[in-house]
Amino acid sequence: MDFRSALKHGIAQLRAAHVSSDTLAAELLLLHATQKERTYLYSHPEAELTNEEERAYQSLLDRRISGVPVQHLTGKQEFWGLSFEVTPDVLIPRPETEHLIEVTLDRLALRELRAGRPNKNDGLGLFIVDIGTGSGCIAIALAKELPQAQIFASDISAEALVVARRNAEKHSVCAHVHFIESNLFDRLSLAGTRYVLPNEGPASLFRIPEEPTRFDLIVSNPPYIGRREAPSLAREVRDHEPSLALYGGDEGYEFYAGLIAQSAERLRPGGLLILELGHDSLPAVQPLLEPPLWTNVGVTNDLAGIPRVISAERA
Repeated sequence: MDFRSALKHGIAQLRAAHVSSDTLAAELLLLHATQKERTYLYSHPEAELTNEEERAYQSLLDRRISGVPVQHLTGKQEFWGLSFEVTPDVLIPRPETEHLIEVTLDRLALRELRAGRPNKNDGLGLFIVDIGTGSGCIAIALAKELPQAQIFASDISAEALVVARRNAEKHSVCAHVHFIESNLFDRLSLAGTRYVLPNEGPASLFRIPEEPTRFDLIVSNPPYIGRREAPSLAREVRDHEPSLALYGGDEGYEFYAGLIAQSAERLRPGGLLILELGHDSLPAVQPLLEPPLWTNVGVTNDLAGIPRVISAERA
């Protein structure tokens, strides 16, 4: 079987099984099975697959048809122009979460402009925390954009933190992204305490600064799907992604109240809180960001017109 025939075969099988994005999925799985780049696939459509590659490709197609996400089959997903390792222990990064990075950079620049200071585009002096870091995609993307910032990335899942640490090593940001196993801010409040990431060696040892225990920026893509919505979720989401990262309570927005209340205590005056929103969570979340604690609240829609990011400044 040549590459052209293999791709057509894969598309046909996925389409017959009503798998979403069948063409892209077939292409990605074919590239993964053959360890080839996209340019090779389209410049050598007549090249023959080996018997081993054909078997590997069919196995991937069968597993995708059974509901396993493409990202779990290939072990990677792109986010903010970077490739991230993903496993069933972490939420698969979504394109809409990139709005969180965009809003963060815009709000930081605006804050400096209002203060009459040059934009700190390197992040010098900033202390940032990413709550519920998962794969580390948000913290690592910010580390690339703000290379002088100190970024703390927390998650309640030790398994997720191991994946995030590998992603940080891959993208060479370990010097200023620090991973902590924590439920919200529980362990982020212990200034001066030394931590070791589970299953890692002495290289992961670090000390949270004595000062500040307050942050300049808190960012989070929290769990925001309601458990009542579980039956309507795509099976690759419901059956294969971690429930800790998906469900924010029965309605989906319950997680925000504690996160916002604790963020108010952990932010410096003028500090920024930037949160991803679920598709219907804005009415429940926006009232939590009212004066006197919060000011300059903004809502950003995604490309589908859905309120996707809410941002606010600590008064």
